[in-house]
Amino acid sequence: MISDDPVSQGLNFKKKYVASRTLTSLEWETAELLQGDVGDAVRKLKAEDGGELQVHGSAGLIQTLLREDLVDELRLIVFPVVLGEGKRLFGDGAIPRTWRLSTHATTPSGAVMPSYQRVGEVVTGAVGPEYD
Repeated sequence: MISDDPVSQGLNFKKKYVASRTLTSLEWETAELLQGDVGDAVRKLKAEDGGELQVHGSAGLIQTLLREDLVDELRLIVFPVVLGEGKRLFGDGAIPRTWRLSTHATTPSGAVMPSYQRVGEVVTGAVGPEYD
């Protein structure tokens, strides 16, 4: 059944790539399975002229892409909750990078939605005058 919801419509008809270590086929017509080394597959996709690539809900895939230096932008949702345990988004092995806040928003429930653009190498030093 095809939903009338605009978000569902966008997902149903746009090209999708699924990175999986266990799947061998996909039922979603507009989805393509990325097999083999996911870093190599994403590098090839980024070299094509096909628009932006997004990752939804996979901390493990994000960690792999950060280690491979394949992330240009981070769009996060930070909820005002401390669980004390769980999956880490920024795990060991991520290449140190500097990120610049490009946009942000706050939801009525207090969740913060920052977007960061990759700037480049990490530069260490004193905190700037805006924090004095």
